[in-house]
Amino acid sequence: MSLSTAVARFLAPKVVARAHCDLPCGIYDPEQARIEAESCHRIIEKYNASQDEAYRVRAIHIKEERADLVKHHLDVLWHDYFKPEHLEKVPNLHDLFWQASKQVSKVKASTDAADSQRLLELIDQVDAAWKATGGAEKTRVAGRPA
Repeated sequence: MSLSTAVARFLAPKVVARAHCDLPCGIYDPEQARIEAESCHRIIEKYNASQDEAYRVRAIHIKEERADLVKHHLDVLWHDYFKPEHLEKVPNLHDLFWQASKQVSKVKASTDAADSQRLLELIDQVDAAWKATGGAEKTRVAGRPA
């Protein structure tokens, strides 16, 4: 046996783990996206209620940061939690996530509370899809609402 073969065998994994996501299920929850989307909604309300330009500039900056987090949490949930077999229970899954992601972009560019309210409604639909596929049972800690 050559030295390179011996080194390759030594470095090869002894156990192979397979998962469709970054970590085996039990860590993904649309609540993270919802919290950030609620922040966007409240920021838009506060922005519209203020006449202070410095405050409004800061509000827009924070809203855009929160919206980026919404998009991140939705993307992680879509790509890491949902599996092909979930399409049987939620046939519109891909369209739902596409709409939600597009709505986040709209919220980033808007100060209209109707836009952030629509995002919250889409996240509620994502939450229903997550629950329909067993997400709450896999993720929520005992005592938390399902």
